[in-house]
Amino acid sequence: MSLDLQLSGKAAIVTGGSAGIGLATVKALYREGVRVAIAARDPERLDKAVSSIQAQPTLGGEVIAISADLTQASDIDKVVSTTLERFGQIDILINNAGSARAGAFLELSDEAFLDAWNLKLLGYIRLVKAVVPHQIKRRDGRIVNIVGGAGRTPRPNFLAGGTTNAALLNFTRGVSKELALHNIRINAISPGLTATERANSLAEQNAQARGVSVEEVKAESIKAIPLGKIVQPDEIAALALFLVSDLASSITGAEIHVDGGQTPGV
Repeated sequence: MSLDLQLSGKAAIVTGGSAGIGLATVKALYREGVRVAIAARDPERLDKAVSSIQAQPTLGGEVIAISADLTQASDIDKVVSTTLERFGQIDILINNAGSARAGAFLELSDEAFLDAWNLKLLGYIRLVKAVVPHQIKRRDGRIVNIVGGAGRTPRPNFLAGGTTNAALLNFTRGVSKELALHNIRINAISPGLTATERANSLAEQNAQARGVSVEEVKAESIKAIPLGKIVQPDEIAALALFLVSDLASSITGAEIHVDGGQTPGV
């Protein structure tokens, strides 16, 4: 049987949508006929992303780019208001924008933690808070937070990102009960090592902190994955599409790992 996601005509916001997992998700939504607003900081990268998205076939999708710094509450308001002005509704929110420095704990400044918390933790929370009132009016909403395995399994040299992810998992599970009263579903996807530019930069930072080569860090990372392979961004995008479709209408407050079996425990 073929899966009919029935997403054509819906409207979405995807943050961090100019590269990596975000861009793969926007492309997947666009192919399904979703009208997508992508938000990211770099206008030049946004323009390139839009061109690559529009080069694909679609069932009636549309894409607009919004240059925004998601550490700023005013820019989050701009993303939401611009999307509503263009599309008239926001059915889907994919929170993906976030970064954190890797490095030895004693060498990380307060700013390394604050930057991660302001962009990813507060950015996700503020966007949910800004979008949800519009979804409550329509009695329908689908939200996916792209989090990360370090939220459940802390990693040395990635404490700023790990603390951010742990807080986001707590937020996602906690707010899901309240949002469920309004038929709004919110879930988390925690990718493992994924083939993105960000993964390369983290490998470089880890190598520097440990005094080893980047190749050694990458080889160790792959060896620790039971399936022995890096996750592809399209795999995360496919799961995100399933979670925002009605095929997942009974799933909320969940965290799903896509990490080749690396996360320990049950």
